[in-house]
This record gives sequence, structure tokens and C-alpha cells, in this order.
Amino acid sequence: MHTYAAILKKGNGMKLAEALITRASMQTKALEFRSRLENNALVQEGELPTEDPHDLFDEYEQLLKNLENLIARINLTNATTSVDGVTITELIATKDCLKQKVSTYINFINSASQIVSRHRPTEIKIKSTVNVKEFQTKADQFSSELRKLEMKLQELNWTTELI
Repeated sequence: MHTYAAILKKGNGMKLAEALITRASMQTKALEFRSRLENNALVQEGELPTEDPHDLFDEYEQLLKNLENLIARINLTNATTSVDGVTITELIATKDCLKQKVSTYINFINSASQIVSRHRPTEIKIKSTVNVKEFQTKADQFSSELRKLEMKLQELNWTTELI
């Protein structure tokens, strides 16, 4: 656990991208602790657990303390770093909404593009309620905006110092 404390020490010149990678690693480690704790919660009478749950909880609590500190620093960095008058937090919100928009458009286009074959001329004809090509053009534009925004965020992540 002390390795995370050293990595997260303020003033070590950590980039935002490194902090995001470290956060993901710490979150994975926290999940592993949960499993290790569960595996050592019960033992057969007369046996000892593979790992002492008290020690595991001590390590787990320290990890979460470091993780909480890191998340706060990431959020503070995102909220206070601006590019062209827009914070990273605002860019992330825009990215999240664009992702949802792209997904919704693509799902709708897939539904509207379905071809329903008729076996007899007397069967009801099913047709799209929209011009699929127009919606596909919009989806392509949103996808392009999303890719550009994600690249901009990646660049910012690797050039922005963690607060």
C-alpha cells in the first residue's frame, strides 16, 4: 500500500493521465480486497485463515484513503483546468452526452433499417418512418465530434499536471 502513497505524493509531477491509470488500478485492487476478505471470513474449526482479515482491512482502508485522495485531486484538476474557456469537467460532460446520442442514433437507425420481408402481396407492408440516410449522416457527424473530443481529452490528460 505504501507504493500508492509514494506515487500519489503531491508535487511529484504526475500527469492527469497517469492519475487516471492509477485510479483504475486502485479500483481493481479494492475489488480484489473484497474477494480476499470474503475468502478469509470463515474457516473450519481449528484452522487459521490464509490471510488475517484484520491486516487485510487495514490495507484496504489505507487503499481507500489513498483512492479517495486521488479521486478528489482528479476532480479538482478537471474542474479547474480550462481550455478555450471550457473546463475538462465540461468537456467530459459533453463527451458523455455525445456518446449517448451516438448510441441512440445508431440503435434507431438499426431499427429503422430493418427489412421486413413479405411472403405474400396481401401482407401488410412495413416501412421506415424516417429517411435513414439523413439520420445516418447525423450519426456520422456526432461520431466524428465524439472522436475529436476524445482525442482532445486524451491530449489534455497527458499534458495536464495533477493538482
